[in-house]
Amino acid sequence: MTDRKQGRFTGGNSEESIFRIPPFYYMHVLDQNLNVTRTEVGPKTYIRQDNEKVVLPPEKMITVPPRHYCVVENPVVRGEDGAPVYDTSGQVKLVHADLEIRLAQDPFPLYPGETLKQNVTPLKVVSADTALRLRAVLDFEDQTGQKRVAGDEWLFEGPGTYIPRKEVVVDETVRATVILPNQAIKLRARKETEDRDGNHRVTGEEWVVKKVGAYLPGAYEEVVDVVNAYVLTEKKALHMRALRTFKDFKNQTRKSGEEWLITMEDTETHIPDVYEEVVGVINITTLSNREYAVIVDPVGEDGKPQLGQRKLVKGEKSFFLQPGETLEDGIQPMYILEEDEGLILKANEAFKDKDAQKDGGVERKPGDRWMIRGPKEYVPPVEVTVVMKRKAIPLDENEGIYIRNIKTGKVRAVCGQTYMLDQDEESWEKQLPPAVESLLTQNLVIDTGRPAFGSMMNICPDEQDILPQVQVQNQQRPQPRFRPAELGMACQAYTNLGDLDPLADRSDRGPRPRSDQPRDKTKVVTFRVPHNAAVQIYDYKEKKARVVFGPELVLLGPDEQFTQLSLSGGKPKRPNVIKSLCLLLGPDFCTDIITIETADHARLQLQMSYNWHFDVKDKEKDGKKIFSVPDFVGDACKAVASRVRGAVAGVQFDDFHKNSARIIRASVFGLDENNKVRDVFQFPQNNLVITSVDIQSVEPVDQRTRDSLQKSVTLAIEITTNSQEAAARHEAERVEQEAKGRLERQKIQDEAEAENSRRDLLELQAKSAAVESTGQAKAEAQSRAEAARIEGEAAVEQAKLKAQASKIEAESELERLTTAREAELKYLREQNDMEVAKLREMADIETQKFKNQVDAIGAQTIQSIALAGPELQVKLLKGLGLTSTLITDGSSPINLFNTAGGLIGAMGGAASGPPARVRRDSGSSED
Repeated sequence: MTDRKQGRFTGGNSEESIFRIPPFYYMHVLDQNLNVTRTEVGPKTYIRQDNEKVVLPPEKMITVPPRHYCVVENPVVRGEDGAPVYDTSGQVKLVHADLEIRLAQDPFPLYPGETLKQNVTPLKVVSADTALRLRAVLDFEDQTGQKRVAGDEWLFEGPGTYIPRKEVVVDETVRATVILPNQAIKLRARKETEDRDGNHRVTGEEWVVKKVGAYLPGAYEEVVDVVNAYVLTEKKALHMRALRTFKDFKNQTRKSGEEWLITMEDTETHIPDVYEEVVGVINITTLSNREYAVIVDPVGEDGKPQLGQRKLVKGEKSFFLQPGETLEDGIQPMYILEEDEGLILKANEAFKDKDAQKDGGVERKPGDRWMIRGPKEYVPPVEVTVVMKRKAIPLDENEGIYIRNIKTGKVRAVCGQTYMLDQDEESWEKQLPPAVESLLTQNLVIDTGRPAFGSMMNICPDEQDILPQVQVQNQQRPQPRFRPAELGMACQAYTNLGDLDPLADRSDRGPRPRSDQPRDKTKVVTFRVPHNAAVQIYDYKEKKARVVFGPELVLLGPDEQFTQLSLSGGKPKRPNVIKSLCLLLGPDFCTDIITIETADHARLQLQMSYNWHFDVKDKEKDGKKIFSVPDFVGDACKAVASRVRGAVAGVQFDDFHKNSARIIRASVFGLDENNKVRDVFQFPQNNLVITSVDIQSVEPVDQRTRDSLQKSVTLAIEITTNSQEAAARHEAERVEQEAKGRLERQKIQDEAEAENSRRDLLELQAKSAAVESTGQAKAEAQSRAEAARIEGEAAVEQAKLKAQASKIEAESELERLTTAREAELKYLREQNDMEVAKLREMADIETQKFKNQVDAIGAQTIQSIALAGPELQVKLLKGLGLTSTLITDGSSPINLFNTAGGLIGAMGGAASGPPARVRRDSGSSED
């Protein structure tokens, strides 16, 4: 069927007899008698014969418009006139496995055997700066007469329209790379070729194209990368490295691995060559006129690094570090020495020091040390190392430092001058015992009304409970007046760090903080000896001791140490309570508690205070004597206590109670020739003099004695108290009567005012009761209504929640049952599948096992086993000479009498032995 308005074939069946072929349509008809397919071209009406078959219904001819093409596979053979060539049978001839490219022409049909491999396609238009990379798949000669061999590649450069050929395939479209200013492209040769400049390139060779514009790579060229130029400035340079030997842009030969710098003096911009590698960008190094630098491994005039050498560069100067060069310790400031500063230098190698003051300089040897002093500017040469910078130490009259000579080891002290250590000297630290160190570094702590010591004065020797009373918050009870006791004997150690004089500090109030600053051990140890005090210092080198009396400032030599005092303290006295460095000479007093016993065995506890001082007439002779007794406080208290105990032991309690002062004074000081009490008690060992004894308290140790004394004292107090109480009672009664009168009058006035207030109260109560009753009724009604509403809403909400809960419960139960059933079915299904799989696998295993056994034994072996029994029986029968046998079982009895008789008759009695018998019963045999 044909749509005549549009001129195209719209349908039809190949079994039809009449085919209407419109113009520019064709069809293929097969002659079944000749087995030849021919082409029928319209416009025509074709009537199919009985021996013909329509292979291809009418189809539209192929139309190739201008600037288009198509590819036909297996094209027909055409003659010189362009007509198709037919063979003898009338079948059109084809060029099999060949292609034909057809350009714009009149519509044409496809002959039988021809196929349209590529539909009508527009020709490729190659624009400017674009090319097609073509590859020959067959040998041919192009229009210009150039021969192309299969595998050759070339470019079809635009602008133009590419006419395809069957011998050529298009591999890709190549676009030109635009090279901007300060840019280049790196190319690589895929095969041996010639570049656009006519240079021969081998496979894998790389080169750089720097020409500005569009560059179209050749057929055997590929663009590796686009290289941007490095812009060089006065402050930047490029560090380059050669990847192989080549000549750079300055036509200078660079060997493989060589490194060099490219600065602005060489070029403003640089594009690295293919054999160059940019290691990095080097910034310029700038030195001011007060800076210098040392270059390690500098580059020589030949451009090669001088390994192991060093070069000094002084400012003002700007330079680039060459490859391999490094700065030792970076850019260093020039040493600017003031008048009180110096540098200690050390020579690393022999050289001539031209900075020396001598004419011609000084020859320095390796290891020499020397010092230069300011004011001056100094830049150390490369042969010199600056060991350290030193500054003069200004010292006052009372200040000093310890210095040790590193060559001789001698230590000395320099005081009262500004001193700078030279090259052979160093500061020396003087070590002190830890106890002395703590005494020197701790400050005096003073509280309200009571001076106390820190860890140097562990406990006040005059008051046993001084430590609790030092705290300011524990001052509720009355405090007795403080008596400094051993504070007069031992002085708090202090240094020039600001410690206070122990005697001058007694009037100070308020706590003082401790000094946490450690002592500078290189400074001379100083100690201020207070007024009327002494310090003993021992020189271990000279093995001599010296005593310094205050007020004086002690400077401790390198080999000197303080004599530390360890005195008794507390009440009663305990040893090693007070640690001190200086000894006060008095006058002062100390307090002690001793226990005595009278002749009638009354035990008493005495608290006594002794006034004492050291009798120093000649400081040179008596100075060492006062330090001869280490613990003079403990020795003096023990001596006094022993005398008092001896004197009281022969006296009755009543006598001692009445004459205690005289007895104790006589026992301590003794009696002279006139039987009078002496004025002083002197210790000749250290010239300690006790001038007076004060009895502060007497308390019985025995409880009964104490009770008796208490009763007598109580009785006297009671008599006095009663008399005062009677007088006070009379006065109180009089005052009481007057107060009663005033009270009654005030009571009446208060009752009248109370009645008035009660009346006002009753009125207010009545009003409030009325308001209360009204408000209460209204509030109760509103509350009942609100309660009923809330209760109704709650019931509705509860019903909804119950229904929802029932629904959720039912759905949950249903879901649970459904899940359980599904799980059970799944379990049974999987179990059955596993059982079936198991049985199938077992059957396969058994089958495979039997097959393997049969294959292992072999068919011939099985045949031999099967035939082994019968053959053996036959051989046995032959050996026995039997000619017939009968095998049967017991279930089918056979009468063998006649047979046996016949057998015997046949044999004729020839056999001498018994006849043979064979029987088969249930699978067994007998002979």
